[in-house]
Amino acid sequence: MASQDALRQTARLASSSALLQVLSRGVSFALNAFTLRHLSRELIGVVSVRLTLLYSTVLFLAREAFRRACLSGGAKRNWTKTINLLWFTVPLGIFWSVFLGAVWLHLLEVPDPTVVPHYQAGVVAFGLSAVIELLGEPFWVLAQAHLFIRLKVIAESFSVLSKCVLTVILVILYPQWGLYIFSLAQLLYTSILVMCYVIYFMTFLGSPEATKKSFPVARMKALLPNLVEDETFVNWKEARLTWSFFKQSFLKQILTEGERYVMTFLNVLNFGDQGVYDIINNLGSLVARFIFLPIEESFYVFFAKVLERGKNVKHQKQDDVATAASVLELLLKLVLLIGLTITVFGYAYSQLALDVYGGSMLSSGTGPSLLRCYSLYVLFLAVNGVTECFTFALMCKEEVDKYNFVMLALSFTFLCISYFLTHWHGSVGFILANCFNMGIRIAHSIHFIYDFFKESTCRPLSGLLPSPLLLLVYIISGAITVFSEVFFCCDKGWMARLIHISVGALCLAATIVTMFCTETKLIGFVRSQFLSQYMKKGT
Repeated sequence: MASQDALRQTARLASSSALLQVLSRGVSFALNAFTLRHLSRELIGVVSVRLTLLYSTVLFLAREAFRRACLSGGAKRNWTKTINLLWFTVPLGIFWSVFLGAVWLHLLEVPDPTVVPHYQAGVVAFGLSAVIELLGEPFWVLAQAHLFIRLKVIAESFSVLSKCVLTVILVILYPQWGLYIFSLAQLLYTSILVMCYVIYFMTFLGSPEATKKSFPVARMKALLPNLVEDETFVNWKEARLTWSFFKQSFLKQILTEGERYVMTFLNVLNFGDQGVYDIINNLGSLVARFIFLPIEESFYVFFAKVLERGKNVKHQKQDDVATAASVLELLLKLVLLIGLTITVFGYAYSQLALDVYGGSMLSSGTGPSLLRCYSLYVLFLAVNGVTECFTFALMCKEEVDKYNFVMLALSFTFLCISYFLTHWHGSVGFILANCFNMGIRIAHSIHFIYDFFKESTCRPLSGLLPSPLLLLVYIISGAITVFSEVFFCCDKGWMARLIHISVGALCLAATIVTMFCTETKLIGFVRSQFLSQYMKKGT
């Protein structure tokens, strides 16, 4: 069955992407620990918040809507028109880079050049790197639509590793270069990423493998803008859907990076505090980037392929509806249990993790409270990623436009709440505001999923209900680890810390054993879809 084939390919893509995230982000994790001891908090704050925000904003506004629209409907289409549409991301990216670069240079507070040198060069470099990355957008979408797993793994791993190695070398040899270090590393990252895709397609197109797969593009010239004889330049249905997603993406970017916008434009935290917040934010979101994001990206493609956008459940193929509902239920259960595990055990081990990672600079002050709150936020991120992944794959243009108004109200509310909570509770207020934001988005997506399946016998939202026994084990484990932290952590020496870690390991083992006993359907799904390729390799 086509839906089962799509599921196997998607699960393979998600598991490979998750492995990629673990490897590449593990290198970044070690890099951050290294730079914490060699660079100032202010420099890290400017790079991690101010410049990264510029880069991510340009990319998000220029390509997010195109990606969502052009990945809908599967691989069978007029790819010439889709590729023509995707090339509009480049002029759009140039516009946003110039416009936002001017804002970053002339309207925002400029860091002290004696503390953070070469700020202007950093703004130019990060804006330029976004444009370079957009040059590879047609290649990325074509690869993603055809589930080219190995290409994505190799391209992103190699580019991240190159960026990390160059950063370490420059920090050791030329620490006085300041933002030049991160600017050169960022440009290297995007250049290698694009070149990997270009080189792959140069060797793949026209090869026997491409002919065997009946690949819709035969030569490199077809990946450039081309006129379609006696037809429109682009697919106007995709173009209109892109416009709807563009309006939505603008609002979603505010919600996704809201705290950074508040920090950048309202100056509620100095650059040093921004650096500490971003380090802890990166630590807290490791699992989200390792696991949740690859699942969301990959299964968005799966749901868009298996179900038809804009049609109600009665007008869909019922076998595909049953497959999609079963997958959605198990995905919800999977990310919920991962999120609960992070929330329960993250509370009692936040201070220890920060002390080991960054020393007293992170483990004192608001650092532990920030990471504890982020552990709760991870649970919201987990559920929201899967529910929105399904919702956005099925929404028709009118529903997307309607959702844009919800996002507009939510964006304004989120920014206001962020501002006031930050004044009331410092940087912890940002995370509390994000929890509120994610809660509203989850509620909207759950409402959409309920309405979609209410006329069928499928009930995928039951995936949000773990077994009572497992919940009881989570509660007991949380209580035990909190008491362990009080008695053994974190100023009583390494032997006490090891006892605290051992207590947590035993509680985690008990939780996992209970999970295997009570969630057998989920365990079977993970084994058959996510782990099967690795189990086969090992036999």
